[in-house]
Amino acid sequence: MWPVTAGRVAAVLVLLPDAARHVRRLRLPPVRCAQAVLIGAGAALGLVLYPLAAQRQLLAVAVVPASLYPALPVVLGLALPHERITRRQAVGLLGAGIATVLLTLG
Repeated sequence: MWPVTAGRVAAVLVLLPDAARHVRRLRLPPVRCAQAVLIGAGAALGLVLYPLAAQRQLLAVAVVPASLYPALPVVLGLALPHERITRRQAVGLLGAGIATVLLTLG
């Protein structure tokens, strides 16, 4: 848990000076701030749960969902704000899918 906490604190400390310089451009509605906090908390939870899953189960079981991590932001971008997928993203999604299939086959 400490490495995750230290990493999150370090990330905030690195980004805070730049955010303070551009505070006017970074004003967000309260709903967006709450969403940002939830996303950060979800990422931290994922960083904590992955090593726990790797310790308590077969590593392949923990690696398969983790291999889909590159695809998740793209899929959410397609579903929520209806972004268009680029060729580079399509190749990344295809690679993540192939990697997941290969991992499950052993």
